Amino acid sequence: MLASGLAGVVMPTRVAEALDLPARTPRAVAEARAGLGGTYAALGGWALLSRDPTAQAAVGVVWLGAAAARLASLVIDRPKTDAAFWGYLGVELGLGAAALSNAHRFPTGDGHAPA
Repeated sequence: MLASGLAGVVMPTRVAEALDLPARTPRAVAEARAGLGGTYAALGGWALLSRDPTAQAAVGVVWLGAAAARLASLVIDRPKTDAAFWGYLGVELGLGAAALSNAHRFPTGDGHAPA
């Protein structure tokens, strides 16, 4: 999540375009940088640096929430899907499950299994 967020901060126009959200005005670039960049970078950074299982769980829930919304969009919005759409879904599901699994694996918050 940190890497995804940093990409959004450093190259917001490319990230937005990859998501089929072209940022055509300076305001749109600023919103992509903040929403697709800063938000994810902060959450991912907190989880990585703190090693707090709550932060790990939050990362997992965010990824799975994105996946759930993507799946719901198939029914609600009926978007034209492509390999990227399905690839993002796979990444969201995989990273969400991995983060939640890691949060439950080290419940002490210090990055180590309980004695």
